[in-house]
Amino acid sequence: MNFEGKVVLVTGAAQGIGREIALSFAREKAKVVLFDLQEEKLASVQKELSSYSEIVYFAVDVTDLPKVEEAVNKIIDKFSRIDILVNNAGITRDNLILRLKEEDWDKVIAINLKGVFNCSKAVAKFMLKQRAGKIVNISSVIGIMGNAGQTNYGASKAGIIGFTKSLAKELGPRGICVNAVAPGYIQTAMTDKLPEEVKKKMLAMIPLGRFGKPEDIAAAVLFLASEASSYITGKVLTVDGGML
Repeated sequence: MNFEGKVVLVTGAAQGIGREIALSFAREKAKVVLFDLQEEKLASVQKELSSYSEIVYFAVDVTDLPKVEEAVNKIIDKFSRIDILVNNAGITRDNLILRLKEEDWDKVIAINLKGVFNCSKAVAKFMLKQRAGKIVNISSVIGIMGNAGQTNYGASKAGIIGFTKSLAKELGPRGICVNAVAPGYIQTAMTDKLPEEVKKKMLAMIPLGRFGKPEDIAAAVLFLASEASSYITGKVLTVDGGML
């Protein structure tokens, strides 16, 4: 895959899947812009990736549209274009619905779903002028199959799927592809916090008999961001070891 010279924006890039996606693009010589709120970690990722390519970061709250637009304008000022947007920023605040706090519902929806809207809206106007671009949204198998104790997370990830399919129809006439990746159980700092009994239950549901790695998701994202997928839009690619 040839991403040399492409400008890629990855949200939630300070750790986990986002960091791995950014690293994969950097190895392919793309110019990578990192969004996250964890500035210290962003600086560390920038230093790590800078040996491969040009890396820029912004400490941005994706729930704040004016701040997102401000940062995107700075990217355009620097690089004159954005070729690829990967909406990866996301959190969990799990609990059964009777125990789920309203603020935990609001926070998950704001970051996981509104953040996708904000970043896509800010970037889309430039992609429309370019008449080209790729948007890849990170959903989840939970948004397809559901999971007890994750009504907020499941709703946000299901919302991303509906958003992806709708935006693909909206932007397709201008040559912009919009797709989603739905990871299954991926080993990250977020999933490592789950109780061992939950992990065993999840593993039993995976035909390939192993948990996924961030690299598995990054590979799928790079495919959907590449010219190899130029006739694919509005689709959800599940990367789950056969879990669904």
